Amino acid sequence: MQTESHRFIHQALRTRLVFGPGVLAEAGREVAALGCRRPLLLASRRSRAMPAYAELRAALAGTHVAESGDVPAHSSPDTVQAAARAVADHGADCLVAFGGGSVADTAKAAALLAAEGGELRAHATRFTPPATVHIPPLRQPKLPIVALPLTASGAEVTPSFGIRTADGEKLLFWDAQLASRVVLLDPAASAAMPASVMLQTGMNALAHCIEGLYSTHGSPIADALALDGARRLRDALRRVAADPAGVPARGDLLVAAHMAGMVLASARSGLHHALCHVLGARCGVAHGAVNAVMLPHALRYNLPAARGPLAALAAAWSAGDAPEAAIEQVVALQAELAVPRRLRDLGIAREQLPGVAARTLGERGLACNPRRVGGAAELETLLDAAW
Repeated sequence: MQTESHRFIHQALRTRLVFGPGVLAEAGREVAALGCRRPLLLASRRSRAMPAYAELRAALAGTHVAESGDVPAHSSPDTVQAAARAVADHGADCLVAFGGGSVADTAKAAALLAAEGGELRAHATRFTPPATVHIPPLRQPKLPIVALPLTASGAEVTPSFGIRTADGEKLLFWDAQLASRVVLLDPAASAAMPASVMLQTGMNALAHCIEGLYSTHGSPIADALALDGARRLRDALRRVAADPAGVPARGDLLVAAHMAGMVLASARSGLHHALCHVLGARCGVAHGAVNAVMLPHALRYNLPAARGPLAALAAAWSAGDAPEAAIEQVVALQAELAVPRRLRDLGIAREQLPGVAARTLGERGLACNPRRVGGAAELETLLDAAW
């Protein structure tokens, strides 16, 4: 956590948020308000099969809409290239992202590639240990994105995204222009998403709050969002677990996850997300599921350097003021939500962990982590405990 006596930078974005059951029907009006008439619509195979997708197509009936191909989990450079070609072929003037984090990330990547050209990898962020992050200058104007999130990833509000390569590398990017210009948070549309996905992606959102709270790039503004977001997330996750089909609880979860995304957009992520990016890319597991497993283990690792922020989190959860209590609350929440708790339960083999540990040393999240990572052996011990 930062105090007002410290110098800090807070990244504020320009996103318009519209919330409420049924706001999906306003998509056409919001596209028109941006001055756009030729949207390119992106979605996954699962989200295309939902009734809400047909409702969205109807809402966009007054525009010249085109559809890109199905977006896979973690996306891919080939998917991004195909979407960027579709932007050019259609003459698209905006992108509409309907689905989870992978769809939102693909929309950002397509907007970036359509504007900047070249190879996608050339625009990726690079990390030099221990704490240097190089973000290539990305100055070309980007097409606006209208996002309709169906999960609690928070990707709709962040200017960052990740794309998985065929050889299991997660390419990471950052461009302030890529945060969605309009977000339609419709809990009724999200009702068709399995509750298990909402709970797992909600654990990812909780990680956004906690990592932002102890990030070395934090601010008092991010701290306030992180603590309130963590309170709201824990409450909403419990309610979704108790009433999986309940629209009000899903709505509260989507709002809290959006707040968590605002924390991530400003304060960035740390070791926890670095590990999750590598595990997801190398092992092919869902980002939300691996977040659910790894969070308490990353918190234990960072505890010596993050006692103050974790104590504040414990107090926000009315669990006393001991930093260890915050970790205990996360473990209890895992059990209450019945989310995955071991890497082996995700199909990850023990033999994969040394490679994950070694690769994580090159992840940009280490730059903002409160505790400096001493080497791959430390991370392998952490991963062993999670396995």
